[in-house]
Amino acid sequence: MTQRRIERVIPTIETSDGAGVKIRRSLGQSQAVRLDPFLMLDEFGSDQAADYIAGFPSHPHRGFETVTYMIEGHMLHEDHMGNRGNLKNGGVQWMTAGRGIIHSEMPQQEEGIMRGFQLWLNLPARDKMMDAGYRDIQPEDIPRIPFEGGLIKLIAGRLTLADGEHEGAELGGATCPLYADIHLDAFARVTLPVTSDLDGLLYLYEGKAVLDDTELTPSAANVLSGGDEIQLVAGDGGARLLLIAGRPIGEPIVQYGPFVMNSRAEIEQALADYRSGALAG
Repeated sequence: MTQRRIERVIPTIETSDGAGVKIRRSLGQSQAVRLDPFLMLDEFGSDQAADYIAGFPSHPHRGFETVTYMIEGHMLHEDHMGNRGNLKNGGVQWMTAGRGIIHSEMPQQEEGIMRGFQLWLNLPARDKMMDAGYRDIQPEDIPRIPFEGGLIKLIAGRLTLADGEHEGAELGGATCPLYADIHLDAFARVTLPVTSDLDGLLYLYEGKAVLDDTELTPSAANVLSGGDEIQLVAGDGGARLLLIAGRPIGEPIVQYGPFVMNSRAEIEQALADYRSGALAG
């Protein structure tokens, strides 16, 4: 087996989105900072209501998927198709914008902590105009895989471990996304397969951890080199981190805000469709 290492680190920048929600953005802080097939990765987390209370009022998307993982907090999703879903502690919202969706994500709390991540996952050209879709994944529907010294919450994809193959709550499409929340006890060790056809990253959001003798940078996209497995060791206080990987699409990307297509003409069409009401028609 070939060990993956840290190839580069993309630190987060502090910014805001929606109606002023404070976030930390690694992937997507500029259109040159991506990891095919991933367009954007945001971390949000605050116990100050002013940092999140304005939420994300109604807005459109086309051409990709959004995956929101709520660690703590409560948001309400509503969209033009009539979907309505509560995103709470440990839950995931998997939304396929496809040809077009108009939705809002608004906090359902006026105090306390709101903490989680949002990932933008690109779609290949053949799928960009597919019908929009939405799925609420409840915490109890996310497989929990215990191992000596820790636990894996497998949100998406497949992992083959010593006890067999495990499937996540979502298996995804052409990009074969792998999305795992890994919890490690103090000084715990774990070796996980990440097949060589996937590009990936590790995002450390609590504690300390080392990958193949290199300490992970916290709150940053630690981009992985090629290989087919990772070997992690937690620090003295344990660690929590995300493993995110996917099969590269290798197609041109043209993005204008919430629209991600393959050409400028397709972006112009998306804008025209949104203005005319055809995007969500």
